[in-house]
Amino acid sequence: MNIQQLENVLLLSEKLNFTRAAEELNIVQPALSRQIKQLEDQIGAVLFKRNKRNVELTAAGHYFIAEAKKLLIQLERVKKQTVQIHNGQAGEIKIGFTHSIMQTILPEILKTVHQRIPGIKAVLREMNNRDQYLALQQNELDIGFATNPMVPFNLKSKVLHIDNFVILLPENHPINQDNYSDFSVFSNEEFIFPSVADGPNYVHILESICIDAGFVPKIIHETDSASTSFRLVEAGLGISLEPISSLYGHEFPIQNIELKNIKQKAKLTMMWNPEREQDYPLLFELLRNWKVE
Repeated sequence: MNIQQLENVLLLSEKLNFTRAAEELNIVQPALSRQIKQLEDQIGAVLFKRNKRNVELTAAGHYFIAEAKKLLIQLERVKKQTVQIHNGQAGEIKIGFTHSIMQTILPEILKTVHQRIPGIKAVLREMNNRDQYLALQQNELDIGFATNPMVPFNLKSKVLHIDNFVILLPENHPINQDNYSDFSVFSNEEFIFPSVADGPNYVHILESICIDAGFVPKIIHETDSASTSFRLVEAGLGISLEPISSLYGHEFPIQNIELKNIKQKAKLTMMWNPEREQDYPLLFELLRNWKVE
């Protein structure tokens, strides 16, 4: 099996026509048919159903095509990074992060990486926990930074920083820092939470804060954007729980109460696919030893 065979089979899977695929490849149709048959023989599976009128992918073919696309994407990435290293460039890392990470530890991490590994390019994407898991497993991200993630078994992780949660309230809310007693005072409030689908473990932790105080939260809005949550609170459409670091750099006209005396904490966590360690050994050595001052 070689790269040309993979590229040819991918083109045929798009065209589903041997004649048109052969014309685009600038080879004769019988030669393409032989290549595909040889590939199927090497694999030991039929990839295409053929008759005089139609060409269709088999179930095995659908799987093979999906995986072959990933292989070719990875190969292009390796080639590109090899050239960058040859030219004295450090390459490119793709980083996913949640809002509170950017407000706290990520800028300092990026600054240190830039100092220690000059020339490295960081491509940043703000993403919820669930999307980070998927992107890391599919090698679409190199590193993820999430809050209280439920880390899949095939990823590695390290807690970098632990925050207290805060309750966010409209400016005119009758409860404030001076008269707050315990979290049960919010039992009749309407809450703004992230969606369960995008971060089930994180939402479970927020719910447990309410349950420990003796009530089940009434959730009226769901959003995975901290800024949107701030705006909804400001408009009096509910109250919200956030890591205290989410507030850094924001000046929304809302009040907050830091929840120092609860067991639940916001754990700012780094995740990565161990398969990526060999591609960026210096970077991962730096991050594995990272300590927040």
